[in-house]
Amino acid sequence: MSRRSESVSFEGPRGRVSGRLHRPPGPIRGVAVFAHCFSCGKDLHAAGWLTDALADEGFATLRFDFAGLGQSEGDFAETTLATNVDDLVAAARWLDSQGLVPTLLVGHSLGGAAALLAASSLSSVQAVATVGAPAEPLHLAQQPVDLAAPLLADLASHDLLGGLSALRKPLLVLHSPQDQVVGVDHARRLFEAARHPKSFVSLDGADHLLTTEADARYAGSVIATWAARYAAASLEVPKPKHDHDVETTTGATLATELVAHGVHHFRADEPVRVGGLDTGPAPFELVLAGLGACTGMTLRMYADRKGWALDEAQVHLEHHKLPREGGGRPHEAIERTVALVGDLDDAQRARLLEIADRCPVHRALTEGFVVSTHPADQSQ
Repeated sequence: MSRRSESVSFEGPRGRVSGRLHRPPGPIRGVAVFAHCFSCGKDLHAAGWLTDALADEGFATLRFDFAGLGQSEGDFAETTLATNVDDLVAAARWLDSQGLVPTLLVGHSLGGAAALLAASSLSSVQAVATVGAPAEPLHLAQQPVDLAAPLLADLASHDLLGGLSALRKPLLVLHSPQDQVVGVDHARRLFEAARHPKSFVSLDGADHLLTTEADARYAGSVIATWAARYAAASLEVPKPKHDHDVETTTGATLATELVAHGVHHFRADEPVRVGGLDTGPAPFELVLAGLGACTGMTLRMYADRKGWALDEAQVHLEHHKLPREGGGRPHEAIERTVALVGDLDDAQRARLLEIADRCPVHRALTEGFVVSTHPADQSQ
């Protein structure tokens, strides 16, 4: 399975914002938002390489164009650090609305300053990582670029170092000692101003824009490894009280559920075509999985008890809706196909197919459950 990425757009404070969402090839370990450097845009090679690396390590990651850049609406002449923070918060909240609760902010250069400022407004964010970020946003004025007066005034108004002491979220500072745009001393000042837990990683040999693919991917993989312990905490679901209990916790949208049974945690979701994010099996697929697993286990136990040469039982299940005579709500139907692999005679095969209908889940589904619903005790 390979990672997937797709173009997305959402409403920002200054019009439609264009982004690209990267999905991991396997289970989602966390959700990240990437903020690009000043005037760079989401399509900078480094942004793509770094977010690819995050996705490879299990982080669903959104990179987007700040207002007035790339395919995003707005006037770049009106850009300030404050507007970038607004766009970053809007991006995180859009992810939340899609059932992908953001747990990590990653910012490159001035995008790092935006990430640090936005983090306090996003309670779901568990950690922040900066790459080549300035300790003072006004450092941008020292670069060979023409800056409008409103931008200069806004850059001077932000006390990034003072705000770090109140951040109270884990911080990872990545910086190259060879950075000729934002000197490595900025990393030292950020690191010293922040409270623990905090970490520093030297991107030795890299330039400011991470123009070498290996440097950008290394930064992304390091961030993912560091952030995994913090992101995982945000995905925890209540521990069931008893061995046979199953707990589910609704995510930010209808389509995302966190499921727990003992030490086993996984997601349930719906396909994209019906409004889900396809981050896990759909509810009916879980029902089919339960029936299939129970069928296989029952056949294995019976064949072993009889001493029959059943090498493997392959169970294929499909969910259908069958029309009801006279109209009305259709019947829910399951079609089960069983392939029996092994040196079995016709009588043994016929008997095993009969036994398939006797698995406990099959009986419960066909005979009917008694389901009762009552309110939980929330007085604690």
